[in-house]
Amino acid sequence: MMRLGLGGAALALGFTLAGCGGSDSNGSEGTGGQGGSGASGSGASGGSSASGGSSASGGSAGSVTLPPEEERCGSKLFETPEDPAARGPWPVGARTLDVGGVTTEVWYPAEIGSDGSQEPVVYDLRLWLPDAEQAKIPDEDNPWQTCDCYRDLPLDTGRGPYPVVVFIHGTAAFRTQSLSQMTHWASRGFIVLSQDHAGLYLGDLLQFKFGADLPGDTSALLSALSAQSSGFDFLGDRADLTRIGMVGHSAGGGGIAGFGGTAGVKVLIPMASGGVDPAPESTLIMGALDDGVVAFSRQSDAFDAASPTKRLVGLGNAGHLAFSDLCGLTNTKGQDLVDVAQAYGISNANLATMLWDGCEDGQLPQADATQVVNFATAAALEETLLCSTTATAALTGIQASYSDVSEYKEQLK
Repeated sequence: MMRLGLGGAALALGFTLAGCGGSDSNGSEGTGGQGGSGASGSGASGGSSASGGSSASGGSAGSVTLPPEEERCGSKLFETPEDPAARGPWPVGARTLDVGGVTTEVWYPAEIGSDGSQEPVVYDLRLWLPDAEQAKIPDEDNPWQTCDCYRDLPLDTGRGPYPVVVFIHGTAAFRTQSLSQMTHWASRGFIVLSQDHAGLYLGDLLQFKFGADLPGDTSALLSALSAQSSGFDFLGDRADLTRIGMVGHSAGGGGIAGFGGTAGVKVLIPMASGGVDPAPESTLIMGALDDGVVAFSRQSDAFDAASPTKRLVGLGNAGHLAFSDLCGLTNTKGQDLVDVAQAYGISNANLATMLWDGCEDGQLPQADATQVVNFATAAALEETLLCSTTATAALTGIQASYSDVSEYKEQLK
C-alpha cells in the first residue's frame, strides 16, 4: 500500500470539534489565509505519473475489456450500475495539488486497467496534526486511512467530459474526511476536489487558529480549475465547469450554501448543516435524527425554506459523523481516533469526547451509513449532472431500499 505522510488520531478530536461548525454563514468567519495542512505533497513514491488517457471507444484496450458506453448530458461515458450505491466502472486516480497555498486533492476517473499493478494510496492522518504533535503517535498505533484509489493514474481521456464535484470538510477535519463518498463519485464519472481549509482544518483548530474563508477558497479553486493552473492542466478539456455539484459537511455545508447562483453550479448537498440560499436546480439536504451537534430540526427547516427541486433525507439512529469516515477509522488494536489521541497526549484531545457524536455502539454502523449516503448523493448528482433516467425514481424509493432512512421528503419541479 502506498502511504502518504504520518498518521493521526487527533484528527478525530479535531473533527468532532468540527461538529460545532454547522453554520449557515457560508463559512466566512474571517480570512482563509494560507490554507492547507503541512501535507503539501503526496508523499507517495509509487503510481503512474502518466497524464494521458486511452482514446479507445469500446471493445478492448490491450488485454482489458472496456465496459459498454453511452452518451449522457453530451458526455461519452461508460455505463454505470443503476443502483447509485454500487461502485462505478472506473478505477480512481488521485493527485495532490497546491492551489494558491491550499492543499487540494483530486480524485478522477482513470483509464480502465491502469490500476492493475499499483498499490492503493494510504493517507497518513498525522500530517493533519500540528507539526509538534505528529511524532507522538508511532506507526504501529496509527489509524491509517486506506483509499480505494491510486496515485497519479492516467486520466481516462477517451470518455467525458466529466462533471465536477467540490467537497468542503467540517470544522477541525481535513480533505479526506469523507473519502468513501468522494472516491465513490469519482468511480461513477465525476472529477472530485477537496481542500484543507486554513482556519478550519484539524491542525489549525487544535491550535485554536480560527477564521476560514470557505467561499473565497472555493472560488479560487474553481478559477484555477478553469484556467488549468496549479497543476490542473492534467485534466485537459475533460472537466466540465458547466456542470458542478457541491457537497459540504457541518461547517462545510455552510461553506457551499451561497453558491446556488454561481455559474455552472447545479446541485448543492449540505449534510448535518443548514440550508442554501439561493437554491440551485437541485438541493439534497441530509441530516441525522440523533445528531447532538446540529439538530435535525435545522435540516427540516432548511428543506421548508428551499426552492424545488429539493429533497430531505434523515438517517435514523445516527449522529453527526455519519456523513464522514471518521467513526470507522481505527488502528490494529481497534482504538478509534479519540482513543489514540488521548493515549498519546495529543494537545486538546480531551475536547473530542464532548463532540465525538454518532460513533457509539448501537448507533448506525459506519458501513451502513456510508451505503445510504453514497446512494442518496450519487443519485442526486447524477440526476442533474449526468442526465440519469433512473436516479429520480431511486431517490423517491429510498426508504424502500434503506430502512435506516427514517425521514424522506421531496418536492420536484
